[in-house]
Amino acid sequence: MKFDTLFTAQLDQLKDEGNYRVFAELERRCGEFPRAKCHDEDSPDEVTVWCSNDYLGMGQSEIVRQAMKDAVDSCGTGAGGTRNISGTNHQHLLLERELADLHGKEAALLFTSGYVSNWASLSTLGARMPNAVILSDSLNHASMIEGIRHAKCDKVIWKHNDPEDLDRKLAALPANATKIVAFESVYSMDGDICPMREIIEVAEKHNAMTYLDEVHAVGLYGPRGGGIAEQEGLMDRITLIEGTLGKAYGCMGGYITGSAALCDFIRSFASGFIFTTALPPAVASAARTSIAHLKVSQVERTHQRRQVARLREKLDAAGIPHLDNPSHIIPVMIKDPVKCRMLSDYLMREWGIYVQPINYPTVPKGTERLRFTPGPLHSDEDIDTLVSALTVLWKQCAIAHAVA
Repeated sequence: MKFDTLFTAQLDQLKDEGNYRVFAELERRCGEFPRAKCHDEDSPDEVTVWCSNDYLGMGQSEIVRQAMKDAVDSCGTGAGGTRNISGTNHQHLLLERELADLHGKEAALLFTSGYVSNWASLSTLGARMPNAVILSDSLNHASMIEGIRHAKCDKVIWKHNDPEDLDRKLAALPANATKIVAFESVYSMDGDICPMREIIEVAEKHNAMTYLDEVHAVGLYGPRGGGIAEQEGLMDRITLIEGTLGKAYGCMGGYITGSAALCDFIRSFASGFIFTTALPPAVASAARTSIAHLKVSQVERTHQRRQVARLREKLDAAGIPHLDNPSHIIPVMIKDPVKCRMLSDYLMREWGIYVQPINYPTVPKGTERLRFTPGPLHSDEDIDTLVSALTVLWKQCAIAHAVA
């Protein structure tokens, strides 16, 4: 059998639907973010990145870079294997203590990515808790969905950000069920924020465990960057808080925080932790430095919020439709996969603006979008150039403007 024929047929179908993904070849240049060198033949040599999840530019921070370099000189590069085999590096423990403090929890546990921390933790909880039922928000991330599938326990999907629907579905479960409510704080594609207090109150009413993904909120919200739960004063009422080191903290890795018993339980039974090579000590050191800095500095968050507000204001003035939400994520709605890809290509080639099109299966068909994430290192001129480019392309491509 010619397997490549089977592969090509499905790839061709993806291209016909407008959902085939092409990755730009970019090279981040230290100290110049959001500028990046572009190696694509039909694009400018330099582009401005508008869709990075390095939300605060901490991947470029001098103190974070120096911490990583110092740790490489001190410890070398890799971790040498899993923590189960090679032992726990001192930098891992220091970072876990920093994370536990950030979220006001007894303990924390590191993973190699936010995807792995969700997958490993949810699958372990669902598989090993007696009569477990995981109640998952309908728009939860793929990593959470994959973890729930792998758990092979009962699951219930509740309407997105709807505490009343969650209440009804919790009430319908058997009395002996171990109930786990899984949800996110900031949803990365629409940029909406959950009604956290109401969800927690419903979960507490039914004696359910709460599992909160704060991946798109840590570092950005709360007095010390502890996320929406810190901002709302709710950290102590959540059983498990999961987060990432790869977005606002500018590094790499994922983690969970909770009670000492909970973290030890996941450490002891989660295959995604036991059998995965640990984070390099240098990455752990850099992440700890980034977290410690953002616990006390408001400069990055304040300027990011200013630029987010400025871009929204300019888009509104130009009639460019974007989802109205209270977060830092600005989705500009295209609602057509071919036009979404075309606009992205035009912005790159003609304007030196890089924004990746968001198409199915990341978002439902018919909700395709360009997702902009303004940061503190985007200048006012960058924003003006972006809005000017979008205005021109909106007219050229005959896309409907927002209604005033």
